[in-house]
Amino acid sequence: MDTRSSPWRQPVVWLMLLMVGLVVVAGIAMVVVATADGPMDAVPDAVQRTGQAQQADLDPDAHAARLQLAAIMRMDGEHGFVEVLPVSGDFDHAAPLRLHLQHPARADADLVLTLAPHETGWRANATPSQDHDWLLRLEPASAPTWRLQGRLPRHQQATRLGPALHDGAP
Repeated sequence: MDTRSSPWRQPVVWLMLLMVGLVVVAGIAMVVVATADGPMDAVPDAVQRTGQAQQADLDPDAHAARLQLAAIMRMDGEHGFVEVLPVSGDFDHAAPLRLHLQHPARADADLVLTLAPHETGWRANATPSQDHDWLLRLEPASAPTWRLQGRLPRHQQATRLGPALHDGAP
């Protein structure tokens, strides 16, 4: 007597079909998530590509390290301003500064503020969103010969800005 059953009655066949289906659905979901908010610009600096290596200009970071520049950036959402306070180094207090607030994943959400000299540092009227992190870059508004960088975590109102290089050499 032959007691062979149909392959469709075997749990292994259904498990295999279920796994293939889940992989297809997960792949489609990943494509939708990856393309939903537009392109991601994790590094906004201009880079030079040589072969497979990417090279960025680090001279502004090295210059800021040699000048020993450091600052504090703070946001006051209640009064609607962003302020930069010098901590160390020889800043030109009469010249305006440019503050780049870069969304960590979406370039269309980036902000650029021009900070005017103020009695304690530099200030601009703005209320950036605090619902996500910001990558920060501070530089002179006229000629960006130096730059300070930092990161402002979500719901935090102040952070330190410093050169990306610490010893002054790239």
